[in-house]
Amino acid sequence: MRDYRVKPIDSLSRGLEVLQVLQESRAASLHDLHLATGIPKPTLTRILKTAHLHGLVWQRMVDGAFLPSHTLQRRVESDDDAWLVEIGSPVLEELSRRVRWPSVLSVPRLDHMETLETNSSRTYFDGLPPRPHGFRVNMLGSASGRAYLSWCPEPEFEAVLARLRNKEGRAYALARDDAAVRKLVATTRRRGYAVRAPDFGGDHDRPRSEADDGRESIAMPIRLDDRVVGCINLTWWRRVVSLTGSVQLHLEDLRTAVRTVEERARAAGLGV
Repeated sequence: MRDYRVKPIDSLSRGLEVLQVLQESRAASLHDLHLATGIPKPTLTRILKTAHLHGLVWQRMVDGAFLPSHTLQRRVESDDDAWLVEIGSPVLEELSRRVRWPSVLSVPRLDHMETLETNSSRTYFDGLPPRPHGFRVNMLGSASGRAYLSWCPEPEFEAVLARLRNKEGRAYALARDDAAVRKLVATTRRRGYAVRAPDFGGDHDRPRSEADDGRESIAMPIRLDDRVVGCINLTWWRRVVSLTGSVQLHLEDLRTAVRTVEERARAAGLGV
């Protein structure tokens, strides 16, 4: 670049420094950014707010971390789920304004579902603690896991079941009953949404009789082409609202949230 006889813009330099740190670290708290840059937190907050307004930065609800938008990335890695959280996070926030029960965005892993984002901190019923980022969810017992299994492509379904059959423990016992799993998938597809297993109480391995979180959940898959890239659930205290009652009240809100994520992902050319 030519040696222009002008002074650099200090505020712009600080903003670019913050963006560079975010790109290198991929996610950082306000305190992390303060330690990395030495910029005072009030100034950092203004920088992040400005960057957010320009679509360069977003904030994850599950842990408050700041992340660079994918508009800053040269390309999206095929195994990178950040784009899904970036699109899904504001949708979950919109959902929390209509439904006061929490929702979780999760993605399939080899033998379980992993939570990536939740709007628990935005819901009125904060007695339901937010699931931490990276929480492992039972594939066969949870509503999200059952939604994934019921709508994923057949080869993927067979591969997942094969892995689950080879694992020890009661959490995987259902995988060895092919007829029961097929019936579960058919019933879930007819219903249009997934529900928890009757003996699932939120713990990965133990049945509801031993570990009960007091919740009920429904879930729907996020589908792009024939792939299930993730699931969104809705969870509530079952002593307050029945499964039937919650479905009648909020199923359409959940369906709208899922469709919104799908539409925004397609419009951005992500995950396809």
